Parts: sequence; C-alpha cells; structure tokens
Amino acid sequence: MWSHTHATEDTDGRTYFYDGVMRHRPFRLLACLVAGGFIVASCGDGVNEGIKEGRTTRSTIDSVPIDTAKTVLPETTTAASSTTEPESTDPNSPDNTAPADASAFAWTEVEAGIDEGTLEVPLDHDNPSGGTITLYLMRHRAADPANRIGSLLVNPGGPGYGGSGLAYSADGIYGQDLLDRFDIIGWDPRGTGLSLPAIDCVDDYDRYFGLDSSPDTPEERQALIDIGTEFGKNCLRKNTDVLPFINTESSARDMDSIRTALGEKKISYFGFSYGSELGTTWATLFPDTVRAAVVDGAVDPTVGYLEQNIQQAAGFEATFATFLAQCSATPTCAFYNGGDAEGAYDALSDDIDANPITVDPDRTDVTQGVLTTAVSGAMYDQGYWPQLEQALADLLGGDGQGVLDLYDDYFGYNGSGWDDSLEAYFAIGCLDDPGSTGPDDLYSHEAEFAAAAPRLGRGWMAELTFCSVWPVPAAAIVNITGRGAGPIVVVGTTGDPATPLASTRNMAKALEDGHLVVVTADQHTGYGVNACVNNAVDRYLVDPAAPLDDEIICN
Repeated sequence: MWSHTHATEDTDGRTYFYDGVMRHRPFRLLACLVAGGFIVASCGDGVNEGIKEGRTTRSTIDSVPIDTAKTVLPETTTAASSTTEPESTDPNSPDNTAPADASAFAWTEVEAGIDEGTLEVPLDHDNPSGGTITLYLMRHRAADPANRIGSLLVNPGGPGYGGSGLAYSADGIYGQDLLDRFDIIGWDPRGTGLSLPAIDCVDDYDRYFGLDSSPDTPEERQALIDIGTEFGKNCLRKNTDVLPFINTESSARDMDSIRTALGEKKISYFGFSYGSELGTTWATLFPDTVRAAVVDGAVDPTVGYLEQNIQQAAGFEATFATFLAQCSATPTCAFYNGGDAEGAYDALSDDIDANPITVDPDRTDVTQGVLTTAVSGAMYDQGYWPQLEQALADLLGGDGQGVLDLYDDYFGYNGSGWDDSLEAYFAIGCLDDPGSTGPDDLYSHEAEFAAAAPRLGRGWMAELTFCSVWPVPAAAIVNITGRGAGPIVVVGTTGDPATPLASTRNMAKALEDGHLVVVTADQHTGYGVNACVNNAVDRYLVDPAAPLDDEIICN
C-alpha cells in the first residue's frame, strides 16, 4: 500500500504533523491550511489529520510569485567517504554555520519568517552537465537567530509527497526549541510537488485503482496486469527524461546539494515514514555531513520491497482485528451486528466482491478494492474508526457513499480530480525496488499475503502488480548502515500498522549507532504523541553530543 502525512494533538494543546507510512503502506493525501494561528485540516490522513503536500499544500500562497533561482550546480561532497574524519565543530554551538546564501536559492519572503526558493540540481548526478531538476523549497527561519544552530532538513515521507509544507506549517509541527534554533527547510523531492519537472502520469485514478485489488480469477489478475502496464506506459510517455532518475539515491544526493548550497559543513535531518529510508540513505552516502538525524516510523532496511509489504499487511490486519473486536464488544458501535462485527465484515466483503455497488455513475463502483482502501486508510488512527463504523453499516444497507468518501479521502480526490502524488509514489518506489521480476514471480507469493493478513493481505497485490510491470529497470540499492554518521535516533510506535515496530527496531539495529525511542500508541509515527518522545527528539537535535540511551520507552 502507499503513504502520507498525519497530525495529532498532544496534551499540551499543540498539534503535530507527521507523515503516514513509508513507501509501502496505504496512501492518502490530506490538506492542511495554517492561517491566523488556526490549523484547519481537511481529509483525515490515515490516523490523524495532516498536510496535503505538493501543489494543494500551496493553495494558501499560490498568489505569491515564485522567483526562479539562477542555475546553481553546487559541488557536492564525495559520497560514502568512510576514511574522512568528521569535522570537530561543536554541533550545538550557536551560529556554527552561516545563514543560507540568498543567491543560491533566490529566497523570497512569503510571510513573516517564511521564505520560498528554488535550487537547480543535476538530473543525473553522475553526469552533472546532462540537464537539471529544479527543486522547490520553503524555509521557516529560526525564531532566535542569535542562538541559531543551523538548518534542519525535514521530509514527510511518501515517496511522492512534497515536503515544503512541513516548513510552511512548522509552528504547528515542531517543538519550540527546534523553531528557535533551526532554519527548518522542507523541499519537494525530485518529481514531486512544485519541483520541476513533476511526475504526472494519468488524470483518472478510478480507472486504475477502483479495480478489484485482490484478484480471484485469472481474468481479474490479467485485468490488473493490463491496467498496471497501461499506467506504466503513460508514466514513461509523459516523463521519459526524468523517470530513470527519480530514485531515492538521487534524492539523497539532492540533499547534499541543498546542504552545500546552504553553506553548511554539517546539517541536521528529521524525516517521517519513507523519510526514514531517504534520510538513512543520505546518512550512509554522506556520513561526514551528518550533524544529527531523526527518523520516525522507520522502514525495515534489512528486507526488500516484497517482504516489507507482507510485514505491513500483517500490521494493518492486526489493527483492523482490534477495530472489529472493539466494535463487537460495544453495542453502540454502528457496525455492532449483534456482537459479530467480524462475521458481518467477512460476509460484506464477499458480497461486495461479487456485487459492487454504484454510488455515482461517473465514478468507480464500490468494489472490494475500494472497500479495502477505505478500511486501510482508517486504520492509521483510532480517531477515524467511528467514521469507518458508520460507512460499513451504511454499506451493509446498500449505501456505498461513506466507503467511497473514505476512498476519495485516501487518494486526495477533490471533487474534480486527484493530486499527482500517487504517480510520483510509483515512479520512485518501483524504480527503487519493484519487489518481483514480473507478475508470475509476484503471484507466487500471493499466499504469503493471505497468510499474513487473511482479510486485507491480498489487497496489496494491486500496487505490487503495477511495480511488477514497471517499464524502467530498477536502480541500484544502497545498503543502509549509517556508518560514520554518528548517533541516529529512530522512533517507532507499538501499534503502528504501516511501519510495524519490528521494522523500526530493524532500522535501529541496521544503523551503526542507532538509538530507539518506543512510543506506546496505536498510530503511525510517534513524534507529537507525548512529552516524552517530543523531549527526547528535540533535546537530541539541539545537542546530539549529549549522552543517549540505546532505547527509550515513552508510555
């Protein structure tokens, strides 16, 4: 499945935003506008409410002209120079780096304390003269310039999501120490958001994602293969030049270009979900430039894409089992069904598979695939469970509007069209690791998904089928170690359906100096859940040289 950004309100009244899942989990887009001190979130992202990255995130400031930066091809640090000794500068001394050079980014003030700009980077870092990509960035300037430490690069996950909105909405996301002491810089990674060129493959998601995602017959399987092939061909036709260079390693090298253009010898990083894969790839390639790094909701770097999806399917299945059990035990649950919500769902799913429901003749029917998408999206956070209860009850009565609404929310449908983030998701994810050598190889593993997640697991076959027929050969994979980068903090929650705690533990173990923060919570990613995790993360980012336990438990 795919991913996104979430927000949660802590007990101190602050609202924290963070990404939803990694590159393999249910995908949903959210819109968040921050104005006049109020945070207005539309569309719940999986668990909580979040920021709809990319073009929609910028809807509040689209009237602000964007100055195109001069062409800047910064010299980048040699990757993975393991023999180079780290710089000896005090990592938390005020102003140990110069503020960003305006000439590199053509920073333009959007509003007080917030700038936007662009930076050109090589399309192919191995051939710097062979064309460029224009990255779009936003900068939330340090509130206490006299004690500014440097810049903090931030990423919401995905892949496919722009990250500039994290900087624009930083006041509602990060702790005050981070706001005071860092320029918080979010960028739209290559192919996403307002960076150019941005991946754009299709205009109608219903045609591609409204199909039965768990094929029961050879004909249904072939339908998925055919539509996945068509999707990939459209992506290649419309993005021929950029598609081979949209992988995570290239984006990690862009991060070093950003650091160089900012004039900072070392830089800090905070990434959510797939941002863990991106950030640790960067830390592995450029360890001498890492001042501090935090990854929250981490991908398991010890297994490939296929196994990551099996792990994720099991995580969503477990959370959904909890949802059904609670509903069966609660007579006021809209989907109570005499205390047998489990049996009612199983029968409903089978019935929808055989007899899809039409809600709007111009839209997809509510198929079993649409139902699975709606359920998976609601598993990100218990705050969405009442909505799912009612949607399932309505569907049982023949009304599919509530389930279609959850599906639309998940894919970012705005009433007239979809955001392009899912196209970028496939372009990046399938290039990084398609998960199989082709459909035959993929479907030989179908029983493993069904065993790991009897209700939901086979629904993962749609995404994997698209990647199994992806038209661009897979890129080389970076073996994530973080060797030489120093301590890296890895955050995970006990009930994360998208990046299960076991995968987060594996990330911490894979890193040379990984430190784990375990947060007791049934949601994806942990920053913002309580003061314990907030303080652990913020204190480390401010002073990464301070003593740090190997594992911190935040109940």
